[in-house]
Amino acid sequence: MNTPVIVALGSNDKGAWADIPALLEAAMVELAGAGVVVQARSRWWRSAAWPDPADPAFLNGVVQGEWSGTAEALMAALSNIEDRFARRRSVRNAPRTLDLDLIDFGGQVADGPDLILPHPRAAERLFVMGPLAEIAPDWRHPVLGVTAGELAAEAAVGRDAVPE
Repeated sequence: MNTPVIVALGSNDKGAWADIPALLEAAMVELAGAGVVVQARSRWWRSAAWPDPADPAFLNGVVQGEWSGTAEALMAALSNIEDRFARRRSVRNAPRTLDLDLIDFGGQVADGPDLILPHPRAAERLFVMGPLAEIAPDWRHPVLGVTAGELAAEAAVGRDAVPE
């Protein structure tokens, strides 16, 4: 049985790719290759780096799709893709080649050491809720009960995020 999923993508370091849009497009191919059946995708949204706007700007987007395994298996797949894109985890919120976040997994709520659903900070980030509202404005946050469109309007982080 396939589970509806929402995955956010972001980058502010092009790494070995020609530019960040090319990197994110390559990541989309990897998501499909890993088994995420993408049904909708947002435009790329640009925003200043957070919390340090002196870092390079980010491009972010969201995909809505389906996954046939567990949430843990999807998290492992996302982590493997990040590794293949030379993601290095140094300090929190440091520039990165690729950030893949599992925003929602079939509306499940989990609060474990290795899996927190929905993503704990997505609701406050315009660079996540804006793209999500673009493709699924009526999606409801499983804990807050508020739509993506409402969350985008109220987001406090990344208020400068705009679609490209």
